[in-house]
Amino acid sequence: MSKKALFIISVFSILLLVVLIGGFSTHQCSRPGGESPLKKDEIQHITSIPLPGELYFAGERVPLENFDVSESLERELMVNTYWHSQTLLFIKKSKRYFAAIEPILRDYNVPDDMKYLAVAESGLANVVSPAGATGFWQILDGTANDYRLEVNDEVDERFHLEKSTKAASQFLKDSYRKYGSWALAAASYNMGRGNIAKQIERQKSSDYYNMVLGDETGRYLYRLIALKLILEDPEKYGYYLARDQYYTEIPSTLVEVDSAITSMPDFAHYYGINYKMLKELNPWLRDDKLTNPYRKKYQIKIIDTKYRKVSADTAFYKPRE
Repeated sequence: MSKKALFIISVFSILLLVVLIGGFSTHQCSRPGGESPLKKDEIQHITSIPLPGELYFAGERVPLENFDVSESLERELMVNTYWHSQTLLFIKKSKRYFAAIEPILRDYNVPDDMKYLAVAESGLANVVSPAGATGFWQILDGTANDYRLEVNDEVDERFHLEKSTKAASQFLKDSYRKYGSWALAAASYNMGRGNIAKQIERQKSSDYYNMVLGDETGRYLYRLIALKLILEDPEKYGYYLARDQYYTEIPSTLVEVDSAITSMPDFAHYYGINYKMLKELNPWLRDDKLTNPYRKKYQIKIIDTKYRKVSADTAFYKPRE
């Protein structure tokens, strides 16, 4: 067969293959009338998020009639509604940790809505920022010192949920006394009181919703409000969880210690748990020992007796008689 004939056959074969593939693709990707090949219930429906008619945060009215306010809130609602994996984890964790946070806020006369700061700051996790802000409430060294949280190589109470929540509550309460506004108290938690004071003087306004506070703090309160709306009514925003899919509280009891612990792993075994679980329940214990030179009283969480096995006695630690 000549080269010319081979060339013609090759070209014809390629054209035939293209036609067949095109026909197959058209058949698969479209239907008569231009309909999608997927059924309606197989398509993800992305819609704008409707805003409530009226809204309050920490007992203060949110002026949704202002276009900049409604659009800023809509932005945060869309970001947090459609960031599925992160928001789903927030919802699952909220039941466990809000149970500890809510009564402390109540004791300090801080609005319950301020619990959403912990969600925005850390995602309800003991994280450390590049700037050194630490724990659920992202507390810096200076603030820890101001509010009497112990921070050293063996103990860092910024990781202590209850104690750090008390410190954050007092900070917010002090800010409210200064500004007379929970919105600005929340903003000061993100920006610092000094910076908020400068902006109040510079802009001649003490209304968060009328101030220019930079991208981070300018979005901060709207993110808190968006988190409040979603976590208060997850199903409204497309999140459906069965009751047993939430992370619940870990049943625990407190063991008071007022002397040294030479081995935290042995301490854990003595109380019938492992070292990993001891650290999980007490992340504020930063070392595998506790020298406690001043015989300070600490309360260490141990899984409740019902959920553990008590092991044999060891010589590492003895409570004082």
